[in-house]
Amino acid sequence: MPAPFTVLHVCMGNICRSPMAERLLARAVRDRAGEVGDQLLRSVSAGTGGWHEGEEMNPPAARQVRARGGATTGFAARKLRGDFIDAADLIFTATADQYDYVVALRPDAADRTFVMGEFGRLLGAIDQAGLPSAAAEPDAVYARGVAIVEAVHRLRDGASPLPGDDLDDPWGRGDQTFQRIGEEIEDTTVPFATLLIP
Repeated sequence: MPAPFTVLHVCMGNICRSPMAERLLARAVRDRAGEVGDQLLRSVSAGTGGWHEGEEMNPPAARQVRARGGATTGFAARKLRGDFIDAADLIFTATADQYDYVVALRPDAADRTFVMGEFGRLLGAIDQAGLPSAAAEPDAVYARGVAIVEAVHRLRDGASPLPGDDLDDPWGRGDQTFQRIGEEIEDTTVPFATLLIP
């Protein structure tokens, strides 16, 4: 069984929203499982455009990650490629447009690709009793993660994401906007980590 469970976060330039989501999900998992969290879940990101390839996180995005207890070291922006999608068990996009971009690249990824706010909105309706039992070890987290993705996909039932599910692009805007985006990201990443590793 492949492990760890891999989550790919996608936004436009891979310097604001997706790196924040990448590092805040990793932090939420570490909060549940401690240092072993990094072996249980791999959180990575990429952008639909390659303009910022190799760059660090945008400074206000990095400030939000650090303020929320996440790490910003070792980050370098990269352009989305098909093999990144193939390697991911769950794909979060910042917007519905980016969902369309991912699915155009890899149509078979549609069932495991979600606008981040859409996933967070549907997550609460999952029947937890139907999930595989939880344990802080890779195979259990993998099996539970796959089951959560399948359950949210069933709840979506072919409906399109809502306009409010998109994360606004905070690039070039002030810290207040980045703070709001950080909160919206955590509205999905924290409940997901909590369900994944109770």
